[in-house]
Amino acid sequence: MTGMQTDVPSSPPERTSAQGSFSTGSNADTEVALAAVLAEVMRRDQVAVDSDFFRDLGADSLVMAHFCARVRKRSDLPQVSMRDVYAHNTVRDLALAVEAATPPMPDSPHGVLATSSAATAAPSGRTGYVLCGAMQLLSFLLYSCGVAFAGVRGYEWISAGSGVLDVYLRSVAFGGIAFVGLCAVPVLVKWVLIGRWKPRRIRIWSAAYFRLWVVKTLVRSNPLVLFAGSPLYTLYLRALGARIGAGAAVFSRHVPLCTDLLSLGDFSVIRKDCYFTGYRARRGVIETGAVTLGRNALVAEASVLDIGTSLGDGARLAHASALHSGQAIPAEEHWHGSPARRADGEYPVVEPASCGPLRRSLHSVTQLLTALLVYLPLAVGGVGLLLAEAPQLSAVLEPGPSVLTTWVFYRDALLISFVLLFVVLPLGLVVLATFPRLLAGMLVPGRVYPLYGFHYGVHRAVTLLTNRPFLTRLFGDSSAVVPYLRLLGYDLSRVQQTGSNFGTEVKHETPYLSAVGTGTMVADGLSVNNAEYSSTSFRVSRTAIGARNFLGNRIAYPSRGRTGDNCLLATKVMVPVNGTIRKNVGLLGSPSFEIPRSVQRDSDVGLELTGDELRAGLAAKNRHNARTMGLYLLVRWGYAFLVTLVVSASAELYTSVGAVAVALGNVLVLLVSTAYFVFVERAVTFFHPPAPLFCSIYDLRFWRRERFWKVPSELFLKAFDGTPFKGLIWRSLGVRIGRRVFDDGCYLTERTMASIGDGCTLNTGSVVQCHSQEDGAFKSDRSTIGADCTLGVGAFVHYGVTIGDGAVLAPDSFLMKGESVPANALWGGNPAHQIARDTARSEEATR
Repeated sequence: MTGMQTDVPSSPPERTSAQGSFSTGSNADTEVALAAVLAEVMRRDQVAVDSDFFRDLGADSLVMAHFCARVRKRSDLPQVSMRDVYAHNTVRDLALAVEAATPPMPDSPHGVLATSSAATAAPSGRTGYVLCGAMQLLSFLLYSCGVAFAGVRGYEWISAGSGVLDVYLRSVAFGGIAFVGLCAVPVLVKWVLIGRWKPRRIRIWSAAYFRLWVVKTLVRSNPLVLFAGSPLYTLYLRALGARIGAGAAVFSRHVPLCTDLLSLGDFSVIRKDCYFTGYRARRGVIETGAVTLGRNALVAEASVLDIGTSLGDGARLAHASALHSGQAIPAEEHWHGSPARRADGEYPVVEPASCGPLRRSLHSVTQLLTALLVYLPLAVGGVGLLLAEAPQLSAVLEPGPSVLTTWVFYRDALLISFVLLFVVLPLGLVVLATFPRLLAGMLVPGRVYPLYGFHYGVHRAVTLLTNRPFLTRLFGDSSAVVPYLRLLGYDLSRVQQTGSNFGTEVKHETPYLSAVGTGTMVADGLSVNNAEYSSTSFRVSRTAIGARNFLGNRIAYPSRGRTGDNCLLATKVMVPVNGTIRKNVGLLGSPSFEIPRSVQRDSDVGLELTGDELRAGLAAKNRHNARTMGLYLLVRWGYAFLVTLVVSASAELYTSVGAVAVALGNVLVLLVSTAYFVFVERAVTFFHPPAPLFCSIYDLRFWRRERFWKVPSELFLKAFDGTPFKGLIWRSLGVRIGRRVFDDGCYLTERTMASIGDGCTLNTGSVVQCHSQEDGAFKSDRSTIGADCTLGVGAFVHYGVTIGDGAVLAPDSFLMKGESVPANALWGGNPAHQIARDTARSEEATR
């Protein structure tokens, strides 16, 4: 380092860097060492100790993540996290901070994280792995046969009716019986196979795990899950063994599994998109544990409750927050963050309203009657109407020569699938532009309404009708998303069209109170939470996102968000709801802290297009996106046609082999869906597979990546969660995945850029995303997860990441781009950093 002397003078000379002198205090050596590491990472001869990392040196978060990783490899230096880097953004300030730092969380007032290192169990081995998969396949086949047999008998009985009224009454009767059966079977199977859930550890792929998987699959496929937020939903959870107090409300559709370990006090609330499963998977075992909410407790949107967590009476957990195992919020306290800690201010909630048992009962009865008297008969009648209007389709049910050998049948099947897609789609847009808008006029912004009344029904109808994932994916990542959102009711001010104003995943409570300022760009996963819920009331409010913002992935934006113009909201950030309105800054983490709005590296990609250059780039992008949208529709048309053929073939076989043919058709639909969309994805990426990339959004390579995100489908993957078949499908999609990986619902955005080692455990809601977009810059790189690693529930892994063998990423963590997690380390938080392990051993023996 310059300024270092070989002689030892009587008075130490002043050590200097390029700009500014090194300190001479106790932290001098740390300062020198940190400056040397940073200079090496940035490929410079030296760096100034008093220069800002971002403003003066031009570093970005990826560079600083590499710096932190390099520091961690030095045994003579204290550890440095990304939060430290942003909080102390010069070498001098950082050296002072890390020298004085105490061990990382949890702070003593915030509870103790119980992160047992004893979660490892002897692996089940190949025999157990194969046997479990075989049993899961057999159970699926048996369930399909049961559903097919019941459905065929019901349809035959309904078809024997004489007259419209008789057919309708039979449809109501059969629909009611089928509904009760589908609701009751999961409850009965749970009590027979499991009994009462208790805190225990279950080896994955064992017989006990197979029973858990059967119960989980049935419990989450129960039609009562569609009634989330209703008293019917809490009644369902009670039937499964949960202890739920009077007036409690659960709005999240992430159904808890270990319900006997769930306790919700009177008038407690769990809002939408929260995870509180009562179990977690870690290093080869499933661990179950309690989740407890006291009276009047609140868990806000997009939060995670790990096992062994609790909220006292009147406690509140803010949105985009998490309680890690062992954390407990005392009564009447308000916490936020991931992992949560005590908040400086009060977390605001909506005022209560009158909502007694009679109102709740009437609402539940109304929902049931609507389902039994309207929706179910329409579904059954719709099949009959289709067969009546399409003689070539109904002919397959008649004995005689096979109609599947005539070209007329295929022509008509192709025409019907075309009509279902290309005629129903524009009609649906007309409905979306009119009916929800009329309903929304009945709600006054800012007024508190009681739950489960007329206004609540209107609001839920608006939410259901205007959140159409098929259409959002069709129009997202293109210029067409702007008129589509305006059609729904969004206030988009004067749009500065970029061709990527919104991604393919945007949702809201009501579009008519959602506003986005000029020049703002939004990546995937935005949830505009412009409705607040208590256990007795709700309120819709205008939610405004400022101008010239950029919003990263998976952001839950609350109605009380305190951000203004020119803000960068990083991925999974907790948007503040208290304090001054933030402007001209970036926000990162949960709880959020300020970072630079942008860095020099992003402005060097050639993004500042203006005039004719911008118009030409946007026009070329629009043409490419239009072709991608056409391909998206063409692929769905082909899929509808294939499903029509499979259903018709099973109906043809029905005349000879009976209900077994229908069961076979159900299985074939899943197999055909899987094979079809695997083929589609491989075809889309055959000539241009995803690869590391740093470019403008007006680059052809970025447009190809948008096509990859839009055209294939991932919905079929959910059917394979928790089974050995999930790994096989990932491998067929190009993932470099090891043996006996347990995937309980992970999502991989760029399949060919992810590498997952043997024996990894991927929990539900976890994400590995090998890209990022910030304003007009797109960045992508490979991510590698070593053997025997664990990604916790809701954990998010960014691009360019390396996770060492045996490492664990805690629930709801955000592992930033470029991070390097050492082997066998435990990381957690948002942004993630290393945390100490709890050496306490589990008292339960692994079964």
